Amino acid sequence: MKYPYQINSMEEYHEAYKNSAEKPDEFWGEVAENFLWRKKWDKVLEWNFKEPKVEWFKGAKLNITENCIDRHLETMADKPAIIWEPNNPEERTRIVTYSRLHKRVCQVAQMLLNNGVKKGDRVCIYMGMVPELAYAVLGCARIGAIHSVIFGGFSAQSIADRLEDAKAEFIITCDGAFRGGKDIPLKSIIDDALIGNKTVKKVIVYTRTRRPVSMLKGRDLWWEDEMDYALSQIEKNNVVTMPATEMDAEDPLFILYTSGSTGKPKGVVHTVGGYMVWTTYSFVNVFQYQPGQVHFCTADIGWITGHSYIVYGPLAAGATSVMFEGIPTWPDAGRFWDIVDKYKVNILYTAPTAIRSLMSYGLDPLKGNDLSSLKVLGTVGEPINEEAWHWYDEKIGKKNCPIVDTWWQTETGGVLISNLAGVTPSKPSWATLPLPGIQPVLVDERGKEVTERDENGLLKGNLCIKAPWPGILRTTYGDHERCRKNYFATYENLYFTGDGVLKDVNGNYRITGRVDDVLNVSGHRIGTAEIENAINMHASVVESAVVGFPHEIKGQGVYAFVITDKKHSEDELSKQDILETVSRIIGPIAKPDKIQFVNGLPKTRSGKIMRRILRKIAEGETENLGDTTTLLDPGIVDEIKNNKV
Repeated sequence: MKYPYQINSMEEYHEAYKNSAEKPDEFWGEVAENFLWRKKWDKVLEWNFKEPKVEWFKGAKLNITENCIDRHLETMADKPAIIWEPNNPEERTRIVTYSRLHKRVCQVAQMLLNNGVKKGDRVCIYMGMVPELAYAVLGCARIGAIHSVIFGGFSAQSIADRLEDAKAEFIITCDGAFRGGKDIPLKSIIDDALIGNKTVKKVIVYTRTRRPVSMLKGRDLWWEDEMDYALSQIEKNNVVTMPATEMDAEDPLFILYTSGSTGKPKGVVHTVGGYMVWTTYSFVNVFQYQPGQVHFCTADIGWITGHSYIVYGPLAAGATSVMFEGIPTWPDAGRFWDIVDKYKVNILYTAPTAIRSLMSYGLDPLKGNDLSSLKVLGTVGEPINEEAWHWYDEKIGKKNCPIVDTWWQTETGGVLISNLAGVTPSKPSWATLPLPGIQPVLVDERGKEVTERDENGLLKGNLCIKAPWPGILRTTYGDHERCRKNYFATYENLYFTGDGVLKDVNGNYRITGRVDDVLNVSGHRIGTAEIENAINMHASVVESAVVGFPHEIKGQGVYAFVITDKKHSEDELSKQDILETVSRIIGPIAKPDKIQFVNGLPKTRSGKIMRRILRKIAEGETENLGDTTTLLDPGIVDEIKNNKV
């Protein structure tokens, strides 16, 4: 199998980039010809960023699962689509061929239809990293149901909020999930999330950990029973396939919730046609995927990285994708390297957080593992620091593997800025060049394009994109105005990423971090308002302010300044109580790393908290805090400074 749209040289990159900017309809029309469409498009692209309204491959009809599975069956039925590595290395591996994947996805599709799921219905999926999660996602896509996967680390309250926002009527979950040394009680968490819920009709439960669970008559069903019945129906109808529902290119494929600068998570919506083209195009080009290679993305499918680069992108390209249930440090810190050796992995795509964590264990975990199969290394989730980049390059890649430092977001659907492995130059800790179709622009606070370079020859500004690419989000579910305000209203006729950026004289980009009130913790975006809301739910908390600070493993840590009602002592127990509250309301991922009890917060006379000052204190900067004369009580700053934790 050859990818006609794969870029193989710097000259080809420049040509593709130029064509994508000057003739986007022609360029993307040619790329899209390499996919399976039931009806071709009437128009490649129609858009304006004012409303915003973006439509790709307008009028085209397709089903994404026919592109991810069916079209490969003639030539690759016995090729592994998914290699599943269980949490416990002693447990049996599962190799899912394209033929087996097809059979299971058809079964899930029939199971969903049996339970009343229709095209356009929202199905919430809350599972561990088992192959059945991929079957569930693709089974939804096959019948046109909109899937919304929720990461297994989120709390019952977080799930309840997402169920309510999506008006989901169906849930697929597991009894529990194994993650390192933990057994996470997924079904029990779902039961808690459903207290007071009026919309959910069915909960389908896959058996993984065999922990005792409550099963309500009429609502809760066992996956195994439902799948057996679905298979018997398919066989009775004497068909080898379950027909895929015809979808419009602009029909929603999935909703994925992401934190914003307000407390309420927003449901990012991606559509079928453009997302398919973009994830596949970016997968093949960024990683320079060659047919027959084994691709290992270490993310969870609960995040966009897992959607795009474990499931949809690799499968649409006919690739073999490794899916890992566990964590990199269990049962020891050599787990990733064991997996690379075991499956002869060619592409390893992981987070800087994981790399920094594994660095701290030294080189012993690498011993006895053959990493010579590796051809490409990748990072995702946050900018990688130079020290981690060099360790990854020298110790893992043996200086033979290009490192792709990919920048993108839930909202972008796939990678936007990255070197193409071995084709375009890399630069430690820089994302480097935009992919064809991506037109970045740097603007200042007023929206004026930045043209003056600093003494180092760098442009510095807020990163915006001036034209749509096929994978761009279409809306935020049920609230298009929120989509407009968040991404398209800050700067006229531009998509605002929320990130700051540097650009060097060669056109390379380096992401410097969020410029809004969103933290990037271990590569996951969490809104400060969301964490503050959770802290403020604690009975003794009067008010709180949350900022980020540099964290050597996570990249960014969470620093909380908290005012209490003084009825309770401000001791270690109080801190633990607050951590437990945050964990219950959002999930363990959002727990503050540091809590400082304060008597007040630096506020302007209008009542606005000056987070800029708190951010500097959290970062250890105590001298240059800027003008504090406009504060209601300037003395509070010294008090906070002197008691920093």
